[in-house]
This record gives sequence, C-alpha cells and structure tokens, in this order.
Amino acid sequence: MLQTQDKAKAVGDHPPLQILSLYHRDMNIYGDSGNILSVTRRAELYGFRPMVRYYDPGDAWPERIDMILGGGGQDHGQERIIDDLRNRGGDLRDLADQDVPMLMICGLYQLFGHYFETSDHERLEGVGILDVHTIAQPERMIGNLVEQAEDFGRVVGYENHSGLTYLGEGAHPLGMVTEDGRGNNGKDHTEGARWKKVIGTYMHGSLLPKNPAITDFLIKGAAERRYGQGTFAQMQEAMDQKSRSELERLDSLADQASRIAASRPR
Repeated sequence: MLQTQDKAKAVGDHPPLQILSLYHRDMNIYGDSGNILSVTRRAELYGFRPMVRYYDPGDAWPERIDMILGGGGQDHGQERIIDDLRNRGGDLRDLADQDVPMLMICGLYQLFGHYFETSDHERLEGVGILDVHTIAQPERMIGNLVEQAEDFGRVVGYENHSGLTYLGEGAHPLGMVTEDGRGNNGKDHTEGARWKKVIGTYMHGSLLPKNPAITDFLIKGAAERRYGQGTFAQMQEAMDQKSRSELERLDSLADQASRIAASRPR
C-alpha cells in the first residue's frame, strides 16, 4: 500500500490498474469480452489508467495483477485450459486470499469451484477458490435472468448453461432468483457465488455493462488494494464534468438495457 504522499501523486498521475483477462482465447463466449470494455471505460472515466493483459496457456504469468476477469466456454474449451489452470491454481488462490477482485463467468465460475463433472462423467478438478461443485445435465438453462443481490441490488444478465452448481457452506450466493428452474441449479433459488472479492456467476450477456454497481465494486477493490483505502472516492471527487456526463450516460444506458432484458424471458 502506498503512503499518503505517494497515493496523492498516483491519483494525479492517472494511476495504472493491471487487469488480467484469463484464458481469453478459449473462455470468451456470449459477449463476455464486453466485461473488459465496460471495466476499462469506467476506470478511465474515474481517472485510472487500465492496462489489459491477456493470458492463455503457455504465457508468462504477470508480476502485477490488480483484477482478473474470466468468461465462459464450451466443454472442449475447458478441457484445453484445465491443465494450465491447475498449474496456476496456487497463484490464483494466493491472489484471492489477498483480496484481488475477480469476476468469473460460467465455465470459469465452474472451474473456480472444486470440480465440474461433464456430460461424459469426466471430472475436471477446479482450483477450489469458490466452495461450489458443478454437475452437467442434458437440458440447458437459457434466458434473461433477474436476481436480487445483497450488495448490488437488482442484477440482470443472460444465463446459458447446462451445469448445475451447488454451493457449500463457504460460499454465499451472488443473488437470489424467484423462479424455479433458474440460477445455479434450478432448485434452491441461488445464483452465482462469492468469497472475499471473488464473484462467480452464470450471467453472460455481458454482465458488467448492464450492472455498473458490480463494475465499480471491482474497480474500487482493485484501486484500494493497490493505492489505499479512500482512493476510489478521491478519484470520483476529482472527475471533470465531461467524465461525469459520460458516466451518467453509461448508467442511463445500463438502466435501459436492464429494463428491456428483464421484460424479455429470452
């Protein structure tokens, strides 16, 4: 953590935030890359300098990581990255323990749990950051989804998955759904999982453009871990009018998109 003088200097100099896109090549479907666009644009408006690095199997692991974003993929995509993910499991668990904010969608949500059992009954061992496990089923759960999250209010996304995920005692749901047949497993009305600053969810669509509260949670967590508590509020206060107007426009678009999605089951 920087001292006060260093923090003030960093705030004035557009402090960098190192964002890692995890397995972008194989785990990036249903618009998940929109999450990167959303988090980088909002971080820029707050005055940060987001720097995105893409990590795929065989790449060098970055020395500095402030945030990690991961998406969904098909079963063969999960099989292509699983060995590398296991090798990086220790690094990822250390970063999660150190409160690095992470957002994992669908396939990587499943593999951040204990295991994913495929439709061929093959068990893909996960990295165990989230206390969840997932079992594939023949039917897919598809459609716009609305849930209520304790910290984020109404969250809107698009679920598209065939795995049924069950939470253990060490995981809290991201949110709760009201309908049977939706969310993690269609039965207990939970959706997604959280531990420390790690979020796992089945919400594609992309999630972050429609849900700025979650985007800001990730940016704030990354900024304050690196530059100290209060940095995010300091940057918000220092925004110029042009940036504030652009942020208001993005929030308005997010609200419109969420309302339209919530009115359409599919």
